[in-house]
Parts: sequence; structure tokens; C-alpha cells
Amino acid sequence: MTPEEEFAEALRMRRKAAGLSLGGLSRLVNYSKSYLSRVENGSRLPGPALARECDTALHAEGELLGLLPDRPEASERPERRRGGPSGPSAEPPARRVGIDDAGAFGAEFEQLIRRGDARHLLGDMYEAGRLYLAAYRAAEGDDLARAYAVVRCARRWSDPGQVDRDLLARIDECLKTLAGREDLPAVELRLRLTAHRAKKLTMGVGDDTAVPGAEPGTSVDRARGVLRELRERLPGIGAETHCEILTECRWALYDFAPAGELLALSAELRDVATRSRSLFFMGEALVALAIDQLRVGRVTAADATVRRHREHAAHRHSTLAHWQQGTLDALMNLWQGEFAAAEEWILGESRTIAETMERDLSVPADTLSQTCLGQAYWLRHEQGRMAELFGSPLMSGVRRRDYFPVWRAGLALALCETGRHDQAADQVLAFAADTGGFTRFPPSGWALPTAAVLAQACAELAERDVRLQELLPYVPALRALLDAHPGELVLAGWPTVLLGPAARFSGLLALVAGEPETALGHLRRAVRLAQHSPAQMARLRLDEARARRRTDDAAVRAGACDLARTALRTARELGMTAVARDCHEFLLRASAEP
Repeated sequence: MTPEEEFAEALRMRRKAAGLSLGGLSRLVNYSKSYLSRVENGSRLPGPALARECDTALHAEGELLGLLPDRPEASERPERRRGGPSGPSAEPPARRVGIDDAGAFGAEFEQLIRRGDARHLLGDMYEAGRLYLAAYRAAEGDDLARAYAVVRCARRWSDPGQVDRDLLARIDECLKTLAGREDLPAVELRLRLTAHRAKKLTMGVGDDTAVPGAEPGTSVDRARGVLRELRERLPGIGAETHCEILTECRWALYDFAPAGELLALSAELRDVATRSRSLFFMGEALVALAIDQLRVGRVTAADATVRRHREHAAHRHSTLAHWQQGTLDALMNLWQGEFAAAEEWILGESRTIAETMERDLSVPADTLSQTCLGQAYWLRHEQGRMAELFGSPLMSGVRRRDYFPVWRAGLALALCETGRHDQAADQVLAFAADTGGFTRFPPSGWALPTAAVLAQACAELAERDVRLQELLPYVPALRALLDAHPGELVLAGWPTVLLGPAARFSGLLALVAGEPETALGHLRRAVRLAQHSPAQMARLRLDEARARRRTDDAAVRAGACDLARTALRTARELGMTAVARDCHEFLLRASAEP
């Protein structure tokens, strides 16, 4: 692709994402429509003046200017529209992510990095990766430049549950060349690379996907070590490096550290990203902050963060940023029981965007696919329409991804909810056998939604007395995991859906173990976290009704039917057909008892 074609494509994408016609852009930048048309057709390469004007009008933060090779800008001046303001300021644009640093490595390298950054911020991660690799190759013999390019490569999304071994090899090579150097550029690059290495190793979620000899848990100490060194070297470390280390170390700790600890990191990341004025890191910070706020149960604060991300996405004019915002909105809609709004996005625009970006090789395919699948799965679960999942292509996606633990649990729950109880029990027991009776899970992160879905499956099987004695030996390990998070909400994905309070799933397992009083204590804690979610409250009221009916206290038992009736009304209002059916069955059984 020539520089003219590359600029033309980027300008066209940015303009359309901003909802502007060529005439509208012409009025904003004060260049003729015919000249802009030639630029967008790839027959004319603009100069820096027009590129800066377009950057400003389209909130591109210097990305378009970064696509231009070095050249004088005088040739474009005759195309300015008469009667408009004088030419653009000669002042350079605001500092962009990493450009000042990259410039120290030479013009060709800087150009490749700039072009890669522009592609990355537009959401075209594959093309960004190609340009970063070209920069890496162009910098042969320059250890700092090569390390800088590898840092950029490491920012690209990885497929969930998979380790990028080629990238790890490049990171290790660069760390070897930088070992022992104490000059500040080398120190910053070494810290960045080490943080990325720690995060990338945690992408493996089992023996089949982990790197032998470097399982996910081995990265925790390294991530904490990088954070310690960062603190020791502040304020000498640059803001961009500070952001990068916080971002990657937070993800490296995601499956192992308490959610409250991660919330402190994501809040710090937001503050540093704000000071650095980095679009890339501000996007990373807002998503991370929303995730951590949700996990600690601060849903109102998370909602405000999601709204701020909406403003950020509007300025990005990136399809990927728009998709991330839609995913966050759908998550909140599912939590609030607004299933029609969620379905419009999940089964409509979200799938269209994901399919288009996958077809165009913009991002790693499975990142988008698993998020779309997870939200579609939970939507059908909440609606009580899980049978439709088995009759759709989505089910093959669930089965294909059973290397990722939460999907193994999800398959078991789906089998329960479609009446295949023996098959569901087989799935749970096989999963237990493969994981040492669920004792090989990390203490947090993906393990929590996996345990929560398994708890729901076990509760469904116990309610119907299906192979309960076979399941009971594996309940304590799941309880221990969930009981360690009493004040948290269970979040699946990064992010995909909120499954509910961890205390609810602890309560379900206590009920499976025959401890209704303990179950009631957990469920009451869960209500405090879920009181603003009507869908969750319908399930919790039914759970509490079931627990009350199993106690020996007559006064406690007496309130069970009222709870079930309240749950029934809410379930019918929201269209939660399975919950409504279970409430109706509960009331029929209760009325038949003496």
C-alpha cells in the first residue's frame, strides 16, 4: 500500500466514523471538497498542514499526521479555501504515545511506529502488528529500538486462554540484550518488557495452553517485583512507561490478587493516563477501572466510568472502541434486566462488527467471538431460552472452546437447563477429575465465574436429586473458592457479563451440602450487593425460598411462599421464563405439603 493509499484509507475511516460527509469535513478544515476527494481517492498525498487540521477535526490525536513521510508542506497551500482563517499553526501537534521516544531511533523507524500506532488506535491490530514487526526488523543492531518495537507488538490483544510464544521469544531476546544496563531508556524498556512478559504468561489457563516451566502463577512475583521497582524509581520514570507497567502488571495479577488491590492499580492508571494525555492508555484505564469497580460491587461507580468511556470512544472514532462500549452497555443492560436492549446489541450490531473485524483480520478473532458468545449465552440463560442455544451455531462455539474452563462449566449448566441432567453431571465430574477436584484453580480471576457457573449447575442437579452423592465430594473446593470473595460480584470475561454476587453461589453450594441456615446467611449478604438488579433479585428470592423450606424453624419456613410469589411476579415482568416456571413449581409443591 502506497503512502497515498494508506492515508486515504485512514482519513476515510475516520471521517465516516465521525459521521461527516466530505463537504462537512471540508467546512471544518477549510480545504476544498474537490481537494479532499483527491486525497481520499489516494491520488494526492496531503501535507502536514491538512493532516493536522484533519487530526483536530476528527479527534485523531496526531494519528493522520503520523502517516505522512517527511516532505515540505508548501505544495498544498493553494488548495486552501478562500475567505477562511489563515493557515494552520506551525506549532507541532500534542505529544502522541511514544512518538518522542521513537524519534530518537531514526526517521524510518519513527515512521513505521507512527503508522502502527495509527492502525492500533483505529482498532486494526493485525496491520499495526505488521508495521511494528517491520520497525523491529528495520532496527537490527539497535537494542533499544528493537525493544521499543517489541513493546508495541506486545500491546496487541491475545486470544483468550492462549499464549503467544513467538512474542515471548522476542521479549526474552530483548530482555537478554538489555540485561545489566542502567541508562534510563534501557531501564524503562526492561520494565515494560518484563511487565508484558508477566501478563502474557498468565494467558495460559491450563496444561494445554501454558508455557512449560512458566505456568501462569509463576508470573505473580515478577509482576509484583516490577511494580516495586517502578515505585522505587519514581518520579524519574516517564508517564507512558508508568501507564504501561500498571496496565500489564494489573492483568498479570488478575487471577491471583484480590479485586480491591487491582482497583487501586486501575485508579492509579486512570490518573496517570489523564496526565499523560494518552488515548491508548486512557481507554485501557477506563475499561480496567470499570471491571474492578464491578468486581468489588461498586456498580454505580462503574456505571459512571462506563459513561466516561462512552465519551472516550466517541473521540476515538474507532470501530473497536465502539464495540467495547457496546459490550459494556450490554453488560449493564443484562444486569439491570433490560433484555430487549441487550439483545438488540448482542445479536445485532455486536455480531456484525465482530464478524467484519474478524473477516478483515483487524483483531485476534477469538477475543471478539468469545465475548459475543458469552453475552449471548447469558442472555438466553436469563431469559430461560437456553434450548435455543443448542439449536444454533453458538453451541458449537461453546464446545470448541472447552479448553477455557468457564466454557466447560457453561456447557454443564446449559445441559442442566435443557433437561440433560445426566449429561450435565458427567460434565461436572469429568471437569473435577481433570482439575484435582477443582483444587487447581487460581484464587481469583477466571476461576471465580467458573466456580459460580459450576455452583449453579450443582444446585440444579441437587434440586432434582441427580447423582448428588457423586457430586458432594467436590463441593468443598468450590465453596472455599467462592467463600473467599463474600463482598464481590462475579464478573466473567474482560468484561463480558456479571453473573451475580459470589455470596449467592456460596449460598447455593451450602444448600447442596444440606446447610440451609448457612445458605440463608450467604443469600442475605448477596441481596445487599444485588438489590438494584431486578433479575438477580428474582433469582435470590427463589433461592431464599428454597433455603427457608429446608430449615427446621417453622417461622422461617412460613415466609418462603411469599418470597417465591414476589420472584414469580418479577420473573414474569422481565420475561425470565425458566425462573417463573421454577417459582410456579415451588409454589405447587409447597401447597401440596402438610
